[in-house]
Amino acid sequence: MGITRFESDDQQQVWETLRALNDAWTCGNPDDLADYFHPNMVAITPVARERLEGAAACIAGWKGFAEAAEIHRWREKDVKIQIYGDAAVASYEFEIAFAMGGKEVELGGRDLFFFVRKNGRWWAVADQYSPYPG
Repeated sequence: MGITRFESDDQQQVWETLRALNDAWTCGNPDDLADYFHPNMVAITPVARERLEGAAACIAGWKGFAEAAEIHRWREKDVKIQIYGDAAVASYEFEIAFAMGGKEVELGGRDLFFFVRKNGRWWAVADQYSPYPG
């Protein structure tokens, strides 16, 4: 994957945070998500009816998937980062390939993260992702 550059330093910092948090669960240690998920993080996922509330619940969700699957590939594309003062929205499409339960799976979808800047760093406070429809 090539290097992605953005117009502003804030956009670049959000992108670097997003890449690091995705690397943590796709090819690193999902427990490292604690370095990126705000304590009050919430997430809406396609596999749970209820929202995940709090960093611990969100980390457990990502970690559960990472431990159940053998992730072969993860890629973000068509990334858009919008800055609103000390808040940011990052939206992108993703591609993932993994093995789970003896099956090879390739799918794509959309992801929408909301970040806030606190003490000079960007923290993920909300996420909603889903596979492409139908």
